[in-house]
Amino acid sequence: MLKPIEGAWIEFRHHSSVEGTPYNPDLFRFTWEQWQTMIRDMHQIGLDTAVLTFTSLVTEDEQLSYAPVDVFPPPAGMACPDALDAVMEEMEKLGMHIFLALGFYGLWLDPEGNMANREVDERAFRAAHTLYARYRDYACFEGWYLPDETEAGPYFKELFIDYVNRYARELRAIDSGKKILVAPYGTNKIRPDGTFVDQLRRLDCDYIAYQDEVGVRKSTAEQTAEYFRGLKEAHDRAGRAKLWADLEMFEFAGDAYRSALIPAAMERIEHQIASAAPYVDKLLCYAYPGLLYRPGSAAAYGGSEPARLYGEYESWRKKLL
Repeated sequence: MLKPIEGAWIEFRHHSSVEGTPYNPDLFRFTWEQWQTMIRDMHQIGLDTAVLTFTSLVTEDEQLSYAPVDVFPPPAGMACPDALDAVMEEMEKLGMHIFLALGFYGLWLDPEGNMANREVDERAFRAAHTLYARYRDYACFEGWYLPDETEAGPYFKELFIDYVNRYARELRAIDSGKKILVAPYGTNKIRPDGTFVDQLRRLDCDYIAYQDEVGVRKSTAEQTAEYFRGLKEAHDRAGRAKLWADLEMFEFAGDAYRSALIPAAMERIEHQIASAAPYVDKLLCYAYPGLLYRPGSAAAYGGSEPARLYGEYESWRKKLL
């Protein structure tokens, strides 16, 4: 059973400078009006949910906050330093939902180090309290996303389970009504047996959006149907977190992880949707900025290919509905 994509990751810049080469400069120059236009364009193609990739980012060269928290300084010269306010305001008007990220408060390339580092915890929890105080009255504020990841296959690492549960205790103490989302990789290696089911029962989160890993060339669009079939059986047995999919709508211009992200062919994306849709509760995609923009939109970036994919996806969705 086919169904449309209902959500997408968004970001104020892509965390890998190499991968974000085509569009990071454009995002940096976006005005308040352009960020709100981007949200309206998302809504126009049926996306009701956004997942913010990060609110702060630590690289080898800099430590910056892209949200109104006092953990790190904001990026100098960004045209709209209050971009998250613009996004939240427009999503509130449109009845959309957003998960705010708590992660990358240590070096983003060292997720396991971040999970074991209590100083990173302190930064993240301080940011969580600040973000909650600022946005608590927004109905669009659905919950939290934990972006630090370890490979899930064949099983979750105990370090990851401890990290998620530790953050969940803090976040549910702030507001028990906010949901928690994780999006692990390693989907092609997961063994959905009794051991994995037990781990799902112990993992305190509400939604798990597994990366289909087609964009990073670890799987093909045809192979992922078997992965999601097994995951559905495991989630049904565990009876806890909802099963979502994170469809990678990108391709690399050259070598994986060492070149720019570009929009994939719609034909491939159709296969990705067909493989995951029968088994998951919700389809998300990574990512909207850089890969999709409405043709003619004021919120444009990265050349003409994102407009091509937006138009093709919009036509496909209209035929489906």
